[in-house]
Amino acid sequence: MDNNQIEEMIGLAIEQLAYAYTPYSGFKVGAALLTSGGKYYTGCNIENAAYTPTNCAERTAFFKAVSEGERSFQAICIVGGKDGVLTEYAAPCGVCRQVMMEFCDPETFRIILAVSKEQYDVFTLKEMLPLGFGPLNLA
Repeated sequence: MDNNQIEEMIGLAIEQLAYAYTPYSGFKVGAALLTSGGKYYTGCNIENAAYTPTNCAERTAFFKAVSEGERSFQAICIVGGKDGVLTEYAAPCGVCRQVMMEFCDPETFRIILAVSKEQYDVFTLKEMLPLGFGPLNLA
């Protein structure tokens, strides 16, 4: 991945903040997921009064992609902040990391955490979920 592609993903993730449904926490999250074929899927977080049915932006993007037949992914960019103001990194929750583990190679899948196109860091899934449990554990 080059810097232009990373900046494009950050822009797409930031755009998703406008769609976030966060009447309870006010913490908006946007995500842009890149398939191995170069296609983007985006997502935002969607809260629910019962809390448990809330869906994170990352899972929204993954579920959209998987529901359309995608199974191979390169990277995801995640941005988030209170009232959509980006001040620090919004790392994926444990459930989202586990969903990534289902579909991604932990050694090569990239997770981009950003505050802006100028301020971001890139991690592997393995760095974010060191001893992850995935499909290979069941083989």
